[in-house]
Amino acid sequence: MAVTSLVLAAVAAVGTALMAVGVIAVFAVGAGHVALNQIGRRREKGRELAIAALAVGYSIAVLGLVSTVYFMAIFADRPM
Repeated sequence: MAVTSLVLAAVAAVGTALMAVGVIAVFAVGAGHVALNQIGRRREKGRELAIAALAVGYSIAVLGLVSTVYFMAIFADRPM
């Protein structure tokens, strides 16, 4: 599951850079949390991968939030 979350985070990062599709980051964050839970319960390997996926996923989410607020501030004063 940690590998899945890291792959989803990588796809979200590439999607955000190329096509502004950062929605996949939500799935990367969800899979990362599930992976950390499984790793803790089953004492498996992959904790670093899950944490990396969470970092990438949350970074994309913050980038999306900041850019949304920025564009709202810029275009709020312009008449349609």
